Amino acid sequence: MNRYHNPLDRFITGADKALRVLAGVHSASRPNPAVHAADADMTEQEHRHSAGLMRVNHVGEVMAQALYNSQARFAKSDEARAAFDKASREEEDHLLGTAAALAGDKQSLGFVVETERQVEAHLASHLDKLPPQDAKSRAIVEQMRVDEIAHGKAAEEMGAEKTPLPIQLAMKAMSKVMTSTTYYV
Repeated sequence: MNRYHNPLDRFITGADKALRVLAGVHSASRPNPAVHAADADMTEQEHRHSAGLMRVNHVGEVMAQALYNSQARFAKSDEARAAFDKASREEEDHLLGTAAALAGDKQSLGFVVETERQVEAHLASHLDKLPPQDAKSRAIVEQMRVDEIAHGKAAEEMGAEKTPLPIQLAMKAMSKVMTSTTYYV
């Protein structure tokens, strides 16, 4: 029996993933993109700025895991479920998902396209804001940006429908609140 077709198995797997995210426990499926980058010689202010930007990115990745896990749980097709699972695993390396998934796979995939479009722009802005000598953070953010672009393209190729403008604007507003708050926490 395919584990994706058993609701209890999906629930237990989802709970396990959520607990691992909250506990900070995960098994990376790829090497750290910053492993070969040298430690930067930065001022205290540059360190604080980099840390704030990376904290925002970390919270975004945790939220993306919740999004993809939720969408996988409620996806109608095996193809969409597999794509969401793959994206979730990649986000793990680096709660709107239920509502989007219940609307249907094409709408859910459209939500992914819009999410990744906004995240990619956000990450590009972080690359502009990070201190130039912070090669470790830059390597991580660049890998995240590449992954987010790939997730959006994959969703488009699977037949994503465009997300309505009011939802796009709500997503942007929620993102602004989250990123502004997280930077200073």
